[in-house]
Amino acid sequence: MSNQITGAQSLVKSLEAAGVVDMFGLPGGAILPAYDPIYDSKIRHILVRHEQGAGHAATGYAQVTGRAGVCIATSGPGATNLVTPLADAAMDSVPVVAITGQVPGPAIGTDAFQEADIRGITMPFTKHNFLVTNPNDIPNAVAQAFHIATTGRPGPVLVDIAKDALQAMTEFNWPKEIKLAGYRIPGEPNAQSIADAAQLISESKKPVFYVGGGVIKANASAELRELAEKVGAPVVTTLMALGAFPDSHRQHLGMPGMHGSVSAVTALQKADLLITLGARFDDRVTGKLSSFAPNARVIHVDIDPAELGKNRSVDVPINGDLKAVIKALIPAIKQKPDLAAWWSALDKLKATYPVGYDKPADGSLAPQYVIERIGQISGSDSIYVAGVGQHQMWASQFINYEKPRTWLNSGGAGTMGYAVPAAMGAKVAAPDTTVWAIDGDGCFQMTNQELVTCALNNIPIKVAIINNESLGMVRQWQTLFYKGRYSNTDLNSKMVPDFVMLSEAMGCVGLRCEDPSDVDATIEKAMEINDQPVVVDFRVNRDSMVWPMVAAGTSNDDIMVARETAPDWDSQEL
Repeated sequence: MSNQITGAQSLVKSLEAAGVVDMFGLPGGAILPAYDPIYDSKIRHILVRHEQGAGHAATGYAQVTGRAGVCIATSGPGATNLVTPLADAAMDSVPVVAITGQVPGPAIGTDAFQEADIRGITMPFTKHNFLVTNPNDIPNAVAQAFHIATTGRPGPVLVDIAKDALQAMTEFNWPKEIKLAGYRIPGEPNAQSIADAAQLISESKKPVFYVGGGVIKANASAELRELAEKVGAPVVTTLMALGAFPDSHRQHLGMPGMHGSVSAVTALQKADLLITLGARFDDRVTGKLSSFAPNARVIHVDIDPAELGKNRSVDVPINGDLKAVIKALIPAIKQKPDLAAWWSALDKLKATYPVGYDKPADGSLAPQYVIERIGQISGSDSIYVAGVGQHQMWASQFINYEKPRTWLNSGGAGTMGYAVPAAMGAKVAAPDTTVWAIDGDGCFQMTNQELVTCALNNIPIKVAIINNESLGMVRQWQTLFYKGRYSNTDLNSKMVPDFVMLSEAMGCVGLRCEDPSDVDATIEKAMEINDQPVVVDFRVNRDSMVWPMVAAGTSNDDIMVARETAPDWDSQEL
């Protein structure tokens, strides 16, 4: 009896063997052979309306589960539509496996119909990628793709398969083990480095835990809390790390960076030691790098050795898995530092410069209030997915995150249009959890077609459009730095389109709110609807701004708490 199957069948069996439960895709000519065995597979395939939606959905799925998200597309434009999500996943270290069809092997390089060198295009921002032209290589390529995507520093991997390899006959042989020459995953942390780090912590007077998204990727939140409470030092969590340490915790100072809290930004600036865990000294956190934390020694822990010393010189670099490193650090710290004076100064700073907002003088709806109330009514067990812009920053500031994997956003790439498809992926991953997409009217108009996908596939996400009829963050910069010359940032979104009618046309419930007194009732109505996607058009004040703010390229010392005002550092005992 022959064990021969097609390469396409081998691909689907490989995905099943890799543990894939859900995937997002859109068929086309080159990948079409794979869609025939998908028809019989137990894997849930969700047909998206645009390949970009498939990529962001895979990212959202991965961010919630910690497992690799899977997207699938055809050759040429289908594959190139995955470029943005793959770049996005690379920047935020998200495990994604993308399967793309390619023109038949003999046609590669001939400019055949719908041919694109997707391997070459994506090489700079995939962790690895494959071009498979032999059907016998399919299982090994898929197995390696999932291994690479999910181990070490997570990231996207692309598997491009020629159409004739999908059509040819082969035998299915799933590899029993994976050995990749040159691919190394860090082992146990270096004992001397752990001892050196513990000594620096014990000797410090002004330490700060600078926590990045790597803590969430390593599932090390519990260990972080134990270490932080043992040391007693303040904790700041970056945009990608919100929820890694509870917002409500006494030691939490908030988010650092361009729109971080004054206390978080200042703690880093005045620190004598940065205990850096899974963060990469991103420019949005450091501001002008040469002026960042000028008096601080640095302990830097990261799974990726390339990050150690990349942007900032490091006193104690530790390459390793964060969970293992933190576990080793906890018993190594024999003496807790005396931080009474440090906390006295920071508490005064927190009281002087709390994160807040002013209500619009004209009585219109404050966007911060809308987001704050969504967070309070929906609660800390919900998942919140943000687009990119002002609404993203307000969602990071005015919703409390108490646990990891409840805050999803496009941090490194800053991809507009991320929220709706990523929320779709998050809801597929956590069907019993409330998922809110906090989106802007600009972002929403880039990828809202995936609401059709949600409506047809029983994926009842909730979308809050923070409609200020503008590209709000760009408008804020034009207000501050371009003398109010609003060049091409007016979207007129309170006129066209009608978001309620548009949402209803896509099979969703559409709601509208523009009166502050109606906010709670509107949110509660949205919360009651769980059998359809819900979209709420919150018509907010267009001139509200995100504060605090460190202007791009300036020092964190120049943080503005309102327009053209900065804290009086001389009066702060830091």
